[in-house]
Amino acid sequence: MSILSSLLGNAGAIEKEKLQEKYGKLLIPSEEIEAGFKIIRDTFIFTNKRLILVDVQGITGSKIEYFSVLYKSITRFSVETAGSFDLDAELKIWISGEQTPSISKRFNKKVDIYEVQKILAEYTL
Repeated sequence: MSILSSLLGNAGAIEKEKLQEKYGKLLIPSEEIEAGFKIIRDTFIFTNKRLILVDVQGITGSKIEYFSVLYKSITRFSVETAGSFDLDAELKIWISGEQTPSISKRFNKKVDIYEVQKILAEYTL
């Protein structure tokens, strides 16, 4: 099932220590990683200051875009829980000035979507 989930683009949680080891150089001294999720080759990182999206590009994956979103720029967000037949939950984030969600990610049932919502609420409200 995990191979199928990866192919469908579902996310799974990553340990904070692994994220710190791999992406710690992106953080400022007072910044700490709260949670992170892997979506095929891309990574979705919540810190205490911002949301970082790591977009691995190209066939070889040698080109990487690091997209930072300050929590104060997030105007609204929604979570849709997984249903009986729908195996994943969805997170949508709107950034100021955007009419449609700027960020939309799907999470498998291994991820507690309520915890994701709690992190966003803590930093945006």
